[in-house]
Amino acid sequence: MEPINIMWTVFIVTAAALFFADIKLSAGRAHEITRKEAMLLCAFWVIIAAMFGFLTGYMLGFNKMLEFFTAYVIEYSLSMDNMFVFIMIFAYFAIPKKYQPKILTWGILGAVFMRLVLIFTGVKLIHTFEWLIYVFGGILIITAIKMMVQKEGDMDPGANPVLKLLAKIIPIDKEPTDGDFFVKRHIWHATPLFATLVVVETSDLIFAVDSIPAVLAISTDKFIVYTSNVFAVVGLRSLYFLLASIMDLFRYLKAGISIILFYVGIKMLISGYIKIPALLSLGVVLGILALSILLSVIIQHPHHHEDLPEPHKAK
Repeated sequence: MEPINIMWTVFIVTAAALFFADIKLSAGRAHEITRKEAMLLCAFWVIIAAMFGFLTGYMLGFNKMLEFFTAYVIEYSLSMDNMFVFIMIFAYFAIPKKYQPKILTWGILGAVFMRLVLIFTGVKLIHTFEWLIYVFGGILIITAIKMMVQKEGDMDPGANPVLKLLAKIIPIDKEPTDGDFFVKRHIWHATPLFATLVVVETSDLIFAVDSIPAVLAISTDKFIVYTSNVFAVVGLRSLYFLLASIMDLFRYLKAGISIILFYVGIKMLISGYIKIPALLSLGVVLGILALSILLSVIIQHPHHHEDLPEPHKAK
């Protein structure tokens, strides 16, 4: 059996087992995830990803391992910024913390399938039309600039077009529920939990349009791109609750992430002329991420973080 086929088997078995366990735990009991639990879960997912990365190096070679870790770090760092958007979404729909893990678990499962389609399509397009790598590079640079100048709180979850379409198909109930996505009151209604899930899923689709080209700049190997994405995405639930509890410590994270996107965009644009070693890219990404977090800790914010949007009822 070829090493790549062995690695695909290991990945599928590992990811499926962890997903089923996560869904069972999430559906089994609604509870608020504490900072300590979130830290332990984050550490667990990072360790699992690291073990898989080292196994990739052993089976497929040192360079593939570097590509995996670089892609994983980029995707995970981009996910940090996305989590702040999810914090706004949950605040907007006034979702109790004990029900948020359930929404995030199903949201992550949907994200995995969406990214499967986007990644395999993107890799095929780049292999077929090599000039597309320059288009993706330009998209990343534009995204980096937009991220740098965008103000916090610009997003309005209630303006989501998919949510508006859902409201035309099925009524959205405004009353609090016991953690169900649908409830029957004469006719079936979607609950605020399901409305939130819809907004989370569509938001992740938008995030993927930015993050997947960034990973494709590191590798066009479908195995590397997809596995690094999945291992980054599966840890988002615990990452969300960790960041929600210490969000003041990440004042300069958005700036750091935008610089990473800008660097990756430039890497794509010059890829036809200059090949940047995977080890150098990993060092640059880790260095920028570490510096942005360090500056956030050293330079104290003169004011408390901006207030989250006032909770709304689903409309």
